[in-house]
Amino acid sequence: MPSFDISKLKISQEQRHSYANQNSSKKKLLISISTIVALVILFFIFSNSEIEVETVPVSQISSTQSHSLLSASGYVIAERKAAIASKATGRLIQLNVEEGDVVKKNEVIGRLEFTDVEAYLNQGKSQQKAAIAQLNQAEIELKRIEKIFERTKKLYKSNLISSEEFETIEGQFNNANANVNLANANVESANANANVLETQLENTFIRAPFDGTVLNKNAEVGEIVAPMAASLNSKSAVVTIADMSSIEVEADVSESNIGKVKVGLPCEITLDAIPDFKYNGYVHKIVPTADRSKATVLTKIRFETYDNRVLPEMSAKISFLDTINQNQTSQESYTTIPQNAVLKIDGKDIVYTVKNGIANSCEIVLGKNLGTYYEVISGVNIGDEIIVSPSEKIKNGSKIKIKQL
Repeated sequence: MPSFDISKLKISQEQRHSYANQNSSKKKLLISISTIVALVILFFIFSNSEIEVETVPVSQISSTQSHSLLSASGYVIAERKAAIASKATGRLIQLNVEEGDVVKKNEVIGRLEFTDVEAYLNQGKSQQKAAIAQLNQAEIELKRIEKIFERTKKLYKSNLISSEEFETIEGQFNNANANVNLANANVESANANANVLETQLENTFIRAPFDGTVLNKNAEVGEIVAPMAASLNSKSAVVTIADMSSIEVEADVSESNIGKVKVGLPCEITLDAIPDFKYNGYVHKIVPTADRSKATVLTKIRFETYDNRVLPEMSAKISFLDTINQNQTSQESYTTIPQNAVLKIDGKDIVYTVKNGIANSCEIVLGKNLGTYYEVISGVNIGDEIIVSPSEKIKNGSKIKIKQL
């Protein structure tokens, strides 16, 4: 076998130091790369973090609202409103109205199937005629017997007939009287039965209880309707109508502010559907109980005047007014923002608007001081979402998350 020199396989001291230095350099490089990657990740995390804020829209208020004691939100309702149901149970065969139709009191809205009730009524009227005929016959018989009885009575007093003969005629007279009474009772029973059947026939008509406007159709022709529907296949209300002359607004007022509200207090009503128009109103009623879950008291506000644009279930904002300047019309208005949304930066008035989740700084020009609001002359538009009480973290271009209230 050939011999090998094992001593040549030994690593010299210089080579050991060289390998150690190489490993140390690799470790340092890996640590540096890891640090850089971590810093980049942290940069992206923090640069993409969203700042949570509260926002309010730039709004418009009238000149009278600048004199308001407080504001509240509510809904338009019709105080006089009814779901019209049938008095009878049956299939709906006729419906004469659509949503929006105006109806008068006692006008026929619909009709239930009535052929069976009508047949019973005809039968009842026939029985009524028969009972009347029997009464007439009984009365004729009574008159005939009565004449015989009167003659017999005179003969008996003159002792011209026996008591047995008199008693026989007297019995016939009493029997004829009883037959007339029975016939009278039968007529009354037949009349009552006919009245019941006429009422049942009338109940197949569905009539309007008052003048009003149809809001909803709750049933269609062919469906079964009943006064107290308990089946999935039957309906109770056929239509819902409202007296549009009884339109008012119901608004909840905080318990802490209800002391400022009095019956008769003037109000200004703004409908969300018609934000540019203001309606004058007044407090009609303060409901004498509180809602413990909301800590509010219900108030009812009547319109002084309104038009056909005001509809039930519309949302409304109410301004309870202290005084009204007679030289100002309710149509004069201001574009406003909350005072706590305005920042003073380098002598300029700044607000932050939010669009597509990004904060944008806007320089604005302020007008009148309106309590907790400022009038805005220029810089923002009605409806723009602005940040209230902005923090120092917010800059132009900051990513924003709107806080859900």
